Amino acid sequence: MVKATPHKGAGHRGRLRERFLQGGLEAFLDYEIVELLLTLGTPRRDCKDMAKAAIHKFKGLHGVLDATLDELQTIKGIGSSNAFGIKLFQAISERYAKEKILPKISLSSPQKVADYLREKIGREKKEHFVVVSFDTRNNLVGIDTISIGILNANLVHPRETFEVAIHHHAASIIIAHNHPSGDPGPSDEDVKVTAKLFEAGKLLDIHVLDHIIIGKNTFYSFKEQNEL
Repeated sequence: MVKATPHKGAGHRGRLRERFLQGGLEAFLDYEIVELLLTLGTPRRDCKDMAKAAIHKFKGLHGVLDATLDELQTIKGIGSSNAFGIKLFQAISERYAKEKILPKISLSSPQKVADYLREKIGREKKEHFVVVSFDTRNNLVGIDTISIGILNANLVHPRETFEVAIHHHAASIIIAHNHPSGDPGPSDEDVKVTAKLFEAGKLLDIHVLDHIIIGKNTFYSFKEQNEL
């Protein structure tokens, strides 16, 4: 019986996996991480060149993970099958980040809230307006999406916003939404919505702690800017 000839790169991918098992991703270059992920769906092919091409096209590891399946397939050699590892890793990372902060854990700063919400709505292609509800001890008790689409002061009603807060018996809320453009700077409508809901919260005795706008790698906090 003739033995199968080892494919080019078989030893290299074995060494990559051994490096990861021995020391994690600490010493890995970005393209090596992508290469390792591509090997999960590429049984007998060298993945180094396509990994480097992906890092170059999408300007780093973060860009590769954020790329859609169609965008990944614009790289020569990457198809729906071997993009599997990349999209699986992204999905697992998002799930882990969402479950890392569980109800009853205090979100003590705008940065922590923004980090959490970036995983929840930061990659959405449309604006998602959410309400984060807290109890009297400032523990997270609920996160609810109120609207999807361009934020408009006439469309975001205090009724829907505070209905979920009352349902969770919240003492305070943080309102938040994402800017798909990546720029977290507030628009005139954002300012109007903030003022409208802040005043409504006073009447209902449910304090609006902040309005956080999620950008690509940053955020805008009305509280931090002393605009609440």
